[in-house]
Amino acid sequence: MTAEATLRVERWGGAPERAALAVLAVHGRDQEPGFMRSVTDRVGLEGLAWYAPAAPGRTWYPKRFTEPFAANEPFLSASLRAIGAVLGGVGRDGFRADRVVLLGFSQGACLLSEYLVRHPGRYAAAALLTGGFAGPPGSGREVAGDLAGTPVLLASSSRDGWVPVERVRETAALLRGAGAEVTLRVDEDPEHHVNDDTVAAVRDLLTRATG
Repeated sequence: MTAEATLRVERWGGAPERAALAVLAVHGRDQEPGFMRSVTDRVGLEGLAWYAPAAPGRTWYPKRFTEPFAANEPFLSASLRAIGAVLGGVGRDGFRADRVVLLGFSQGACLLSEYLVRHPGRYAAAALLTGGFAGPPGSGREVAGDLAGTPVLLASSSRDGWVPVERVRETAALLRGAGAEVTLRVDEDPEHHVNDDTVAAVRDLLTRATG
C-alpha cells in the first residue's frame, strides 16, 4: 500500500449532521469492516456515525507489531498515513477530533495505539481492544504531545496468543503519562475475540463520551 492509497471506507449509523460522535472502527488482520460492524451491532448504541476503513489485502502491515519497525515498513507508515486521511474525511464531515472516537481490535487496535503515540490530541475517546503500540520489547517510546484527558479503554487477556499483556500494560502507562484518562481491563479469556464484557465496557465508554 502506498502513501497515496485511498482506502475503501464503509459507513453506517447516523447521518453526520445529526450524529453526536463519529467512530473510526478499525479491523484486525485477515478481517474486513464487516467484523467491526458486528461488534458495533453488539454495542447497540444509536446516534453515532461509524466509519470503517478496509485494509488492502485485509492486513495493515505484514509482521507482528512487536517486530522491529523495519520489518513492517513501508506498510505501517503507509497505513498510519491512510488512517490520517480517513480522519481528515471525518473532519470534513463536520467532526472535530474531540468528537471522534478511535475503536480498534487486534491489529486495528495496534495501529490506532501507534497513531495515538504519533498523533496525540484531545479525542472524544479511544477503545483499544487487544492491542498496543508498535516496536520490539524494550522500545523506549514517548508520545509526541498531550492526549489532554482523552478517555482511553484498553482491554485484553492475559492469555492472548497474539498480543502480549505486558505490551498492553506498557501502552496504558505510556498513554496515561501523556495525559489520557486510561481504563485498563485484563481478563483471562483464552480466545482472541471481543467478548461480552469488553462490549459492555465499550458501550459504557461511548455512552459517557456522548454525554
